Amino acid sequence: MAAKTATILARVEPGIKEQAEAIMDQLGVPASVVINMLYKQIIMTRSIPFSLALPAVPAARDELDAAAFDAMMARGLEEAKAGRARPAPEVFSQLRREIGE
Repeated sequence: MAAKTATILARVEPGIKEQAEAIMDQLGVPASVVINMLYKQIIMTRSIPFSLALPAVPAARDELDAAAFDAMMARGLEEAKAGRARPAPEVFSQLRREIGE
C-alpha cells in the first residue's frame, strides 16, 4: 500500500461536516478513508461516482402559455393574501446567497 502523504484542505459547511462525521463515526470510518475511497472511485470510473445535475428552474414568462402564467400569478396572489409573502429585498438577499454572490 502506498504511503499516505498528500494533504487535502477543503472548506465545508459546519453543519454538513458534523452530520457526515456523526455517520462516519457510527460506521467506524474516518473521513480520510472516505475521501480516499471517493478518489479511488473517481479514478476507477473516470467520473464523479454520483449523479450531478442542475435543478429544474421555473419556466421563463415567454415559455409559459397564458393559462399557465395566469395560474402561477393566481397562486402567488393567494399566498400573498394568506400572509405567506416575504418582502422582495429578503427574497433577493436569499437568492444572492444561494447563487454565491
